[in-house]
Amino acid sequence: MNFSEFLRVEREGSDGSRHFVVRTHAPTFTLELTPDGTAPDKMGRGVIKRIQVPNSWAGDYTKYSKYITAAQEFFERSFAEPAPKAETRRFQG
Repeated sequence: MNFSEFLRVEREGSDGSRHFVVRTHAPTFTLELTPDGTAPDKMGRGVIKRIQVPNSWAGDYTKYSKYITAAQEFFERSFAEPAPKAETRRFQG
């Protein structure tokens, strides 16, 4: 799964922060996660709080299982140490 298809959004509110993982390519969906307090790093892969899918996919979450798994893995990796700039540079000249 290509992680460039995902975007993590964190929103601060009066009741704490909320975490969303959005898949930007078709089929699109949004996954709201809460950090997993039982994980060693207190974030883990997150605990699914809510899933938002297009109406045409509502109720058939088995179609989304590979995307949900990838979104949770993306959530976990998004808190890891960033890669050195030299490794992520697109244009080398």
